Amino acid sequence: MGKVLIVDDDSNIRELVGHCLAPLGLERTEAQNGREALAICAQAKIDLVVLDAMMPELDGWAACRELKRRYEVPVIMLTVKGETSDKVRGFELGADDYVVKPFDPPELLARAKAVLRRYKAETDDVVEVGDLVLDRRRYEVRSDGEATVIPPKEFELLFKFASSPGKTFTRDQLLDAVWGPDHQGVDRTVDVHVNRIRERFPEERHGYRITAIRGLGYRLEDAP
Repeated sequence: MGKVLIVDDDSNIRELVGHCLAPLGLERTEAQNGREALAICAQAKIDLVVLDAMMPELDGWAACRELKRRYEVPVIMLTVKGETSDKVRGFELGADDYVVKPFDPPELLARAKAVLRRYKAETDDVVEVGDLVLDRRRYEVRSDGEATVIPPKEFELLFKFASSPGKTFTRDQLLDAVWGPDHQGVDRTVDVHVNRIRERFPEERHGYRITAIRGLGYRLEDAP
């Protein structure tokens, strides 16, 4: 059985989150602050972390940064702060999603399921988006039985999006993931490559959409 770690200094919130996520079938583990959370992750494999931002000892921002640096674990930030700047901060620290208190229990459950699906997809060599099949072993994109080899950076960018549908990436995250942390380019590099992907595989034809999120970056979604 997998494990979910719920980190919040309010025991009532921990109990509520645990109840909301019970349908996932994950064993529940709790921590009161970021320091306890890091200690638990050092001792056991955790499959999902739901992490409050404002806590004593070690807050959620610092804990998120350390969790993503040390472990391959999805993190959902849970906080009363809903401003765009706070969301940007969470995503830049590596958070996989962001839920604002007070939250709707079905929404939290749905977001947790989506995050877990994305993490599973990221371990696969073949992912699908719309009617496109991306094969990382061959760097091919297949559609209607035809295979197309595209420039490596375009492939890696599209693969990154397709591996995490519904996840918002900042431009800096995409630059680091596709071009490397030492890349000297600017935000416009990502914009240019997104436009090239759209031109190469028209979204209305292939059943997907790369949406620009104002003030944040991009996310891939299924076409309506």
